Amino acid sequence: MAATAAAAGLGNVWKFPYIVGEYGGGAFMLVYLAAIVVVGLPILSAELFLGRLGTRNVVDGLAKVAREGNHSRHWASAGWIGIVAVFVILSFYSVVGGWSLAYVHLALTGATSPGVVAPDYFTELFSDLTGDPVRTVFWHSVFMGLTAYIVGSGVRQGIERVCRFLVPILLLLLAAIAIHSAVVTNQFSSTLRFLFEPDFSKLTVDAVLVAVGHAFFSLSVGVGAMLTFGAYVPRGVSLPAAAVTIAALDTVVAILAGLAIFPVVFAHGLDPSAGPGLAFIAMPVALNAMDIPSPLSLAFFGALAIAALTSSPSLLEPIVELVRERTGWSRRSTANVLALGVWAAGLAQTLSLTGVFELDVLGLSLFDASDYLASSILLPVGGILIAFFAGWKLSAADATSMFGGHKQIAYRVWRFALRFVAPLAIALVLASGL
Repeated sequence: MAATAAAAGLGNVWKFPYIVGEYGGGAFMLVYLAAIVVVGLPILSAELFLGRLGTRNVVDGLAKVAREGNHSRHWASAGWIGIVAVFVILSFYSVVGGWSLAYVHLALTGATSPGVVAPDYFTELFSDLTGDPVRTVFWHSVFMGLTAYIVGSGVRQGIERVCRFLVPILLLLLAAIAIHSAVVTNQFSSTLRFLFEPDFSKLTVDAVLVAVGHAFFSLSVGVGAMLTFGAYVPRGVSLPAAAVTIAALDTVVAILAGLAIFPVVFAHGLDPSAGPGLAFIAMPVALNAMDIPSPLSLAFFGALAIAALTSSPSLLEPIVELVRERTGWSRRSTANVLALGVWAAGLAQTLSLTGVFELDVLGLSLFDASDYLASSILLPVGGILIAFFAGWKLSAADATSMFGGHKQIAYRVWRFALRFVAPLAIALVLASGL
């Protein structure tokens, strides 16, 4: 559940629907599902396995595996890349997570259900939030405080307990919204055609690269989270089965989000390629045209907030485990200190977004530059290093042990994907982003 929660976050509920809309629906979905299988799943299972072999934090665990295999200790640099990536990602993820909490509050007060279908009203509502430094800093602070508390409570009592409770709620909320949307809007068949009937004339090179990149990002590989969870997995757990389960549940969440959002989008003539504003602007417009807008709005933004809060602890955990093991600090103190550092980085992005000060990096806002650095550079580089190390440096005896030592066909397919398919696909994504 914790690893699934790490994967099934805002990327599934907030980002996935709008990029599917932007890049044409079914054909993009087909490439995305293929990328999950041939790129994401092999690296996900490799990270879990390397974590189990290392039994330590992401940096020292990789160093241990490299040392025992008589390889260069510099392979630990893949771990450092992951540590930097999760710090950067969490700094802007917390800002968007804060928006989701703010919208839960707005839904509770009735602000997202004014009783009229008014696109300008919801555009202004979103602009007022993202342009208000006091509110955005407050909700960013609440989000990081909750994340620090969950991680500081421990793997079992914090991360695992929260995920076992919230992930099923997320699935139930999305399923309920999807069913209600399908029944009330009578657009279920249109949604299925849009999502699963490929129109290859809409499939561009950019769409393919975005699909591969999002599949990689969605599974939270390349940042050390799965390596860290792999170190906690008991020996009796089948890692290939765990990896398939994580990838399958992650995909289910993404599809449920699409089934929840697109029926109301189509029913009310909204643009499925509305971009990042699809969740915060287009969805409230559509929900207000339905019979019970207030409960639906609360359910939708509750699902969005839950998706954010189940993923953020997995981003903080790798850094906490590294610092805790190296310093001997208590888990609670380590989580609080590191969360404060992430909060400060997110504060700078929040103040930049709200116009308190302007700070451009290579022509991008600080928020967009952070997203670009993590998603387009650090994650792909980390993923290529993990794929290369697991595919070429692990001994055959170690690698086959993950499959129980007897599933030779599965092992050979996995190794081939790690050696050739995944690195090439990720390299293309990396090159396109540079």
